Amino acid sequence: MSASYENFGIRFLYPENWSITEEQLDAWPRSVSVQSPSGAYWELQVYPSRMSPSRMTKQVLEAMRQVYNDIESKAVTEELGTVNAEGYDLDFFCLDFLVTSRIRCFWVGSRTCLLTCQAESREFDGQQPVFAAITKSLLDNA
Repeated sequence: MSASYENFGIRFLYPENWSITEEQLDAWPRSVSVQSPSGAYWELQVYPSRMSPSRMTKQVLEAMRQVYNDIESKAVTEELGTVNAEGYDLDFFCLDFLVTSRIRCFWVGSRTCLLTCQAESREFDGQQPVFAAITKSLLDNA
């Protein structure tokens, strides 16, 4: 079964056994994340105006490089439904785990959305269809 999230002008569906956290509700960017019982997560940050997706994802990559040593990154452009997204595919070690992360930035109307999907690498491929379904429900309701 699916649960529904709706706030600050966005709406999406997510698995009902995942937990939801709203991190920023009264200032921009607004942020919401959903986390699986195993720790995989889908996080969305929404900015009030259009910002450069390329510049934003480069800033995120640089911030990640300051935290994690030997991060591997690959620049990607991807179509998410009818939306063009820019970002990076990342792999890095955290607490002896190999972590896979996908960062995508795109515009929805006049807003900029920064999306992060992340899981331990052995789990990522299994979670990818869930991440994609959450993202699709977000864009279908935009």
